[in-house]
Amino acid sequence: MKKRLLLLIVVTLLAAMLIAPVAAQDRPDLLIWADITRAPALEELLAQFSEEFGVTAEVQEIGFGDIRSNLTIAGPAGEGPDILIGAHDWLGEFIQNGIIVPIDLGDKAAEFSPSALDLFTVDGVLYGMPYAVENLAFFRNTDLVPDAPETWDEVFTISQELVDSGAAEAGWVLPNTASYDFYPVMSAFGGYVFARNEDGTFNPGDVGIGSDGTIAAGEYVKQYVDGGYITPGIDGDVMVTLFTSGDAAMMMTGPWFLNRVRESGVPFAISDIPAGPAGQGAPFIGGQGFMISAFSENQLLAQAFLTDFMATSDAMLAMYNIDPRPPAYLPALESITEEAMGQFQSAGANGIPQPAIPEMASVWGSWGNALQFIINGELEPADAYTQAEAQIVEAIGTISAAPTSVALVGTIQTFLGCPGDWDPACEAAFMTDNGDGTYSITTSAIPAGEYEGKIAFDGNWDRNFGVDGTMGGDNYMFTVPADGTELTFTFNTADNVLTIDGAS
Repeated sequence: MKKRLLLLIVVTLLAAMLIAPVAAQDRPDLLIWADITRAPALEELLAQFSEEFGVTAEVQEIGFGDIRSNLTIAGPAGEGPDILIGAHDWLGEFIQNGIIVPIDLGDKAAEFSPSALDLFTVDGVLYGMPYAVENLAFFRNTDLVPDAPETWDEVFTISQELVDSGAAEAGWVLPNTASYDFYPVMSAFGGYVFARNEDGTFNPGDVGIGSDGTIAAGEYVKQYVDGGYITPGIDGDVMVTLFTSGDAAMMMTGPWFLNRVRESGVPFAISDIPAGPAGQGAPFIGGQGFMISAFSENQLLAQAFLTDFMATSDAMLAMYNIDPRPPAYLPALESITEEAMGQFQSAGANGIPQPAIPEMASVWGSWGNALQFIINGELEPADAYTQAEAQIVEAIGTISAAPTSVALVGTIQTFLGCPGDWDPACEAAFMTDNGDGTYSITTSAIPAGEYEGKIAFDGNWDRNFGVDGTMGGDNYMFTVPADGTELTFTFNTADNVLTIDGAS
């Protein structure tokens, strides 16, 4: 898309604003959700974009994890962003729930790393414009550990020697519940999360949290517990604090902590993940990128902003400078000569994409708890990971289980007695189970007018159905012809289709 087309889009938008209701003008033409790290860079870029094209554009700072959870509520209510920055592994949930729309990079696609594009591609469709790729690498204090350890056995021996001699408070440190950080150890011992199909996709029917390899990795960590070489209660922030203060000798982390390590003045080096019985440890490969909300009324402007304004070296380097991660935009990556970026790429050369399937959301809690149980000495590795796998398999099974509730959600909920619209947990909007696979609700309380809605299961947005029974599909649009009209909404679980009698 050429820049003149972006200008045409902006002109069209401004023309539409002249006839739009005044209330609609309270909202910026382009709103982006970003976390505290990325928001400052975007503020400068959006100020430049606003000045150049005469539109209002703002960034709203939202906690990174909150972006994911808040969008499912704010989006349908019309209070969400046009664009958000998120991780590629959110895609499974977002696509399933119809929260984001595809992105067309056109000729610009050739300027992005193919592997980065793959992270944001599902069933051949691109759902995000990547701006960075990331993975863990192995950090060591070179005063304490001059040479990079090649195996995890070496890491244990070094840790043992440093702590026993009093040279360091800790050798290798690991966040207690962060299974993302633990995965490179798991993979080195043959553990896995989901098996891979022949086409490279993940098989949620084959969970590896209780596999022999994962248990062996847990036994490796137990050596540290038994010897008193690991401290309970460590999270990612404490891990980095121990390393930057010189109290810990080794850790695994990503580029997001690189600036903090540098500023500490601790002498350090970055190397590949150590190997185990199953070979070189493989980290998860993740992607950060821009996604367009399905609820945005300015999707065309959002698309043009990304392809014509953000997909440039200047914009991508501005993002890199405030938060150093290897850029997915090749012209920006090629201009960076910093050694650390090459070291991260080397450490991730054998990495695997972090699974972006919906079932991954069922993994994190039990997986992380198992590691904590081992470190706290509460469970043996075999028991911890066997129980975790059973919990995960059960949780995954609920994705296709019968709903505990079926709610009619949308712009009609306040007339049903709910405190607000688009609330899947409001009991006043729960439909009656007819006992034959259908659910219904009848009302004459909805005034004449135009409305939209859909069906949500279990009091949340994890499973919702729109037009034609599509999971996460488009909202049903309907018109109530007159006040007092009796309407009957019927949902059939056989095809997940909603019928509305009395409306047009």
